[in-house]
Amino acid sequence: MPTMPANDPAPSEQDVVDLLLQDWRRERPDLDATAMAVVGRILHLGRLLETDISERLRGGGISYTELDVLATLRRSGSPYRLTPTALRKSVLLTSGAMTACLNRLEARGLIVRTPEAGDRRALAASLTAQGIALVDQAIGVRFEQAAQAVSGLSAAEQAELAQLLRKLRLRLHA
Repeated sequence: MPTMPANDPAPSEQDVVDLLLQDWRRERPDLDATAMAVVGRILHLGRLLETDISERLRGGGISYTELDVLATLRRSGSPYRLTPTALRKSVLLTSGAMTACLNRLEARGLIVRTPEAGDRRALAASLTAQGIALVDQAIGVRFEQAAQAVSGLSAAEQAELAQLLRKLRLRLHA
């Protein structure tokens, strides 16, 4: 039976990233896998969480992207109104994708779009009462999912992880 390097966890404690990294250490021992152990897990966790929240939201008739747009409007504060440009900066959608999303939300009565005072060509999006009710319900599901995802970590571990991820995010976005 082959021996495992000292830094590899026991087989019962391995995740998909451990297995991937073992393969790369075998095939390309010249590569330092330290950073990939972090980045691979961040990417994998992101996909897992996005898939999970999409499934949870589907029952409420809302997509993850739609929740992101509605939540951005909701957290902007009363009157819950933003321009598409402001929304795109927060939600990170292309102009075309934002327009399509806003069209769907407007057709469902979750937002209304009205001309901006300074630029009649720009249509700002505002939450309707129905949109506020839906986003308030859906964001509760999102926060519950987040709490469940980190429930295996202590409060101190959660705070440390949040701080480290913030540091990484700020460095990458600089």
